Amino acid sequence: MGIAGFVAGVTLWGALTGLLLPRAAYRLSVEVGLPRRSDCPAGHPLTGPARGWLGLPVCPGCEPAGRWRAGYAPVAGSVLASVLVCLALGAGVGARPELAAWLLLAPFTVLLCFVDQAVHRLPDVVTLPLAALTAAALGVAALFTGTGGSWTRALLGGLVLGAVYFLFHLIYPPGMGFGDVTLALTVGQILGWYGWFVLFAGALAGSSAASVYGYVRTALRRAEPGTPLAFGPFMAGGALAGVLYAGLGLGLGLDLGSGPVLGAGPVP
Repeated sequence: MGIAGFVAGVTLWGALTGLLLPRAAYRLSVEVGLPRRSDCPAGHPLTGPARGWLGLPVCPGCEPAGRWRAGYAPVAGSVLASVLVCLALGAGVGARPELAAWLLLAPFTVLLCFVDQAVHRLPDVVTLPLAALTAAALGVAALFTGTGGSWTRALLGGLVLGAVYFLFHLIYPPGMGFGDVTLALTVGQILGWYGWFVLFAGALAGSSAASVYGYVRTALRRAEPGTPLAFGPFMAGGALAGVLYAGLGLGLGLDLGSGPVLGAGPVP
């Protein structure tokens, strides 16, 4: 497959999966303790594929103006986000076997970012299965030659980062929600796949970006000191940065394998 076909395939995957996210994001974006939404913004029951989990947040009975505001606009955002993430993964990882795992995990991670941004919550109904899916997907990837990482190290990375975040959760629950802990099981596996340095750097990058963002918001008086922020998108951003860093072979002494990378020679 040429580069054009590769890019087209990755883009198509991102667009198609992005189309599936808006209704799931809408239904999951509820405060802690509240049931998941089962009706559209106009009060109509949500039905359709996958027991009403796939499609637009609105339904055919909604007014046209409402359909655009609450339905089509979120679709544009989710498709754009999913496509950009998938293209970044494709460019950084290239044709290594683990790319299939990253592309499989990408839409679920984008979904969690939208939900966390909306209600500052990472639902366990997504984060826990995502951790199991990550382990399974990387286990399959490890069966192929040319991978850039280690499945055993990925599993250990998930446990280590999950344990560290759980400790932070016990020390200061308002600053580290349990959803962040369960998402760390996935982020740790993704980063740990490429090495302990990548795990440390990716986790630090996400935390640092969140801190800078919080300070900037406070300095601009858009938030009070100590105002909670959605940490999930920063965790996901750190994971993406770690994958790109390792996939492009920028690290020294990393066990990145020798798989091909788009636009680069073999990785040492």
